[in-house]
Amino acid sequence: QVQLVESGGGLVQPGGSLRLSCAASGSIFIIYAMGWYRQAPGKQRELVALSTNSGSTNYADPVKGRFTISRDNAKNKVYLQMNSLKPEDTAVYYCNSAISIRDTRLRANYWGQGTQVTVSS
Repeated sequence: QVQLVESGGGLVQPGGSLRLSCAASGSIFIIYAMGWYRQAPGKQRELVALSTNSGSTNYADPVKGRFTISRDNAKNKVYLQMNSLKPEDTAVYYCNSAISIRDTRLRANYWGQGTQVTVSS
């Protein structure tokens, strides 16, 4: 009923930039928080950045000052601008959103399929 589709991953050299996009579609009533998580090989999935529908944002310490999360509420999209990328940013990045659906108004957590970001020279 709800789909999150990410795009924008790829291979970039250290110090470079990438912009991830995520579009939510389907039977959406309200989108609450939208955010990005990442999972590196052999590690647990971790929060990267979060944007609530009140306008507040939160960032994981390793990405503060380098990554910026933004939303286009009219298009149900969230973006992650990643600058000054480091090899340790290499991971699969997942879009996540708390959404209530039209039919039931039930709120649930939804995930995208993930997009690979590789930072390497």
